[in-house]
Amino acid sequence: MKYLTLILVSSLLMACGESLSLKAPDKSLVEEQFSKGNFTEAGKMIGLYLANDSISEHERYEMNFKLELMERIRKDFTIKDTFVIRYIKEHYPEVTEAELKAWEASNALENMTIDGEKWYFNSAARNLFRIDKEAAKRYKLPNGGQSDSLNRFLEWYIPRIVAQSKNSKKVLDSPVKMRVKYTLTVKPDQVPAGEVVRVWMPYPRQDVASHSGIELLSASQPLYVISPDTYPHKSIYMEQEAIEGEPLSFSYEFVYTSYAQVHLFKPETVQPYDTTSAIYREYTKQSEPHILFSRNIQDKVNEVVGDEHNPYIKVKKIYEWIDTNFPWASAREYSTISNIPEYVLANRHGDCGQVSLLFITMARAAGIPAKWQSGWMMHPGNKNLHDWAEVYFEGIGWVPVDQSFGRVFGNEGNDETYYFFTKGLDPYRLIVNQDISGPFFPAKIYPRSETVDFQRGEVEWRGGNLYFDRWRYNMQIDYL
Repeated sequence: MKYLTLILVSSLLMACGESLSLKAPDKSLVEEQFSKGNFTEAGKMIGLYLANDSISEHERYEMNFKLELMERIRKDFTIKDTFVIRYIKEHYPEVTEAELKAWEASNALENMTIDGEKWYFNSAARNLFRIDKEAAKRYKLPNGGQSDSLNRFLEWYIPRIVAQSKNSKKVLDSPVKMRVKYTLTVKPDQVPAGEVVRVWMPYPRQDVASHSGIELLSASQPLYVISPDTYPHKSIYMEQEAIEGEPLSFSYEFVYTSYAQVHLFKPETVQPYDTTSAIYREYTKQSEPHILFSRNIQDKVNEVVGDEHNPYIKVKKIYEWIDTNFPWASAREYSTISNIPEYVLANRHGDCGQVSLLFITMARAAGIPAKWQSGWMMHPGNKNLHDWAEVYFEGIGWVPVDQSFGRVFGNEGNDETYYFFTKGLDPYRLIVNQDISGPFFPAKIYPRSETVDFQRGEVEWRGGNLYFDRWRYNMQIDYL
């Protein structure tokens, strides 16, 4: 809104027939100011750019999103140093100024200078004790990304589903049936009364073998659209008119059965790739903006994989290296990060989707077909958004790889259970997405709140996108 006055004045002058000879600033100058954190100056330049009626619709869209992007970054970086230092001293009273500066220099204490002021990422203080090993020793509460209860559950559960699969000789086994209610609520007065609000919510995919028996039980709106499985993001779409002073609630309920995927093949059974196949060509290529084989990525792949030729062992090496070196930490919104794998390497941490994108990029660079898969983790007491990957092995097919779940501790010495998530997946999953940054059905008009993934939902009206802070979501699960 702070740039609206400039845009309106320029538009009025043009409407009155005044001749404006405004020359749009060079986009590289906009990028330069943006990269330096000079958001106010970048915003002024974008205002001049948008006032020029000779720019293309694509350029107009791009520049409007740059304005939106700066506001999103401001929402992620709202903490001042006084709060950060106070939080750190609660756990580490004797912290020194030199240590604080060192953590900032290493990006363990994530911050950004915006318009000349230093701001810290909202979770920077807590993340420090996850990212830095020495700081972690000072933390007074249990550390880590996954909850202790989930780790204990997996330590107990994974050996049992592996044993069950060995007994049944089935890859798909140990089914879990769940009834799910999903609700998305738009806060009151986010759009004018009478305007139509459009909503996309996550829905289970029918084109994955590990899902069966999907049945929609109810929907809050009599008219809805379930997207075809040909779309990478599976959604249920609804509309509703806004009512003054009231929230808008969208919900639906469904049942489905989810199966564990337990692959017990030996590395030597993996066949050499047919490098001319459509699968190999498609899933070993680069894909902007996140899956790029930079010199940095190539060097890491060479370091980690070495002269290994077996595809599964390559996967295992990459998986173990990422698991060892990049602890889980709360993440910025993905839409604010230009290249996620490079961000993980530079900042030495990542959440589930970030380390999965690093894994996919490194796997492809190593000649292993790899792709994205995501949705929700549905473990009792631990439901959450979640992302993982799939890799393709010749003679076996697509195999799940959950990078952020790591190795199953308590099972050291047994590769089938300790490294389970290098080629298996438990059944407590809701699979929604088969790729990143794809189109929606029906089509979304305005820029997405989440430009990479799709789990919480997306909301817009004819006046623009409604970002995450303007609505909330909830999932209820009954285990049948």
